Amino acid sequence: MNSDTPAHHLWRPYTQMRVAAPPLEAVATHGSRIVLADGRELVDGIASWWTAVHGYNHPHIAGAVADQLARMPHVMFGGLTHAPAERLAARLAALLPGDLDHVFLSDSGSVAVEVALKMAAQMWLNRGVSGRTKVLSFRGGYHGDTMGAMSVCDPEEGMHRRFGAYLPTQLFCDLPRTRVQTEALDAAMAAHRETLAAVIIEPLVQGAGGMRTHPPEVLATVARLARAHGLPLIADEIFTGFGRTGTLFACGQAGIVPDILCLSKALTGGTMALAATIARTEVFEAFWSDDPAAALMHGPTFMANPLACAAANASLDLFETEPRLDQARAIAARLRDGLSPLRQVPGVAEVRVLGAIGAVQFARTPDLAVLKARLLDRGVWVRPFGDIVYLTPALTIPGADLDRLIDAVAAVVTEQASAMA
Repeated sequence: MNSDTPAHHLWRPYTQMRVAAPPLEAVATHGSRIVLADGRELVDGIASWWTAVHGYNHPHIAGAVADQLARMPHVMFGGLTHAPAERLAARLAALLPGDLDHVFLSDSGSVAVEVALKMAAQMWLNRGVSGRTKVLSFRGGYHGDTMGAMSVCDPEEGMHRRFGAYLPTQLFCDLPRTRVQTEALDAAMAAHRETLAAVIIEPLVQGAGGMRTHPPEVLATVARLARAHGLPLIADEIFTGFGRTGTLFACGQAGIVPDILCLSKALTGGTMALAATIARTEVFEAFWSDDPAAALMHGPTFMANPLACAAANASLDLFETEPRLDQARAIAARLRDGLSPLRQVPGVAEVRVLGAIGAVQFARTPDLAVLKARLLDRGVWVRPFGDIVYLTPALTIPGADLDRLIDAVAAVVTEQASAMA
């Protein structure tokens, strides 16, 4: 191992350190661009893992964080409270449908899911019901990298299949796209009802599992069946929340109110880590007791960090005052126009567009290293994985930068798919 550089000490994500190419050094960001140490500027096609919805360095968010930093960067949330967290919780409750009124703040999407799973399990225990230890999840899904979250990810196709022996055993079903699949899901819920604590789903898009989309009717069917069997529904909107699917929250397109909803990613506009797990009143009331042991047993050290809450409140300001949803719909139209012709390319299996998400799926897995290099050569930052290349740009991306992304993806996909066909 070469230990000649400071970078040697960093262990990078999802990376085989022995054979991976050295990472690119970023020194600055602005708008929809990443500036590298060698002077190149890359158009960011994935908004830093789907977070920077307003683009980088938005002055309103930066100003809010700077102001909060000067007054109080952090204070523990056990036994104390502060205005940025209280304001954020009230605003999220007002934006979300129904009585999703009770907001638990943590510091990552995976933890938000862990909290949701714990809420569901402890809700039953607090009601005096034992044996509800399993969660029904869907094949193709992805919910995070921590142990509980990994257990509800797809056990075969996901990144976590090597950990199968370490994880709780959950129940997996197909999304109910057909009558047969709907009947199978109904039967599974009925057969396992006494052991299930909850159902978890990524509304409309299974993100890291392959950018697989499903129509609102499928989500509505899952919600209807969960309600019929008395099972709490957890909506994982960590990826889909805050305009990515063309509406502020994906659940709204199906007209459903989940029992628990998870948010992160774009919550702070890509500025810093923050997540929220929001519960309906019925769930919260299961913890409302004179018994200290009935309290929700979770408490991240940096829960409700004031800096992150300030950033999130500033991000919500921008959704209120700037046309983010209109921008998402405009991106969708441009993605459809630009990517749809790739359906005719030999070696391309499918093209999917939903809101500000565009994905091109190869018929078989390409050489990802070559694919990434070709995209870099065209001045764009896009991170294909598995058999897909996808775009999830900032909702504020200028038209010229969006065209550059689409043109780069179209050219490189055509080149690589035709070579493999």
